[in-house]
Amino acid sequence: MTPAKSLSDVVWGTSSYSGNNGGNCVEVGSGLPDVVPVRDSKRREGPVLLLSASAWSEFVGFAVREG
Repeated sequence: MTPAKSLSDVVWGTSSYSGNNGGNCVEVGSGLPDVVPVRDSKRREGPVLLLSASAWSEFVGFAVREG
């Protein structure tokens, strides 16, 4: 897979818990080197949060422990 060069090239994924209409979830993008893009599934044209891979890993770890 060729790395994305901009946000318009990012491949977005939504949780299966989100349902068919986007639900109340975040989408996580892949393809950008060294960062994990995250956006609101209800506002796909809205802002994107760019997290370091380690920050995303810590967030997911916290969510799993607390969930």
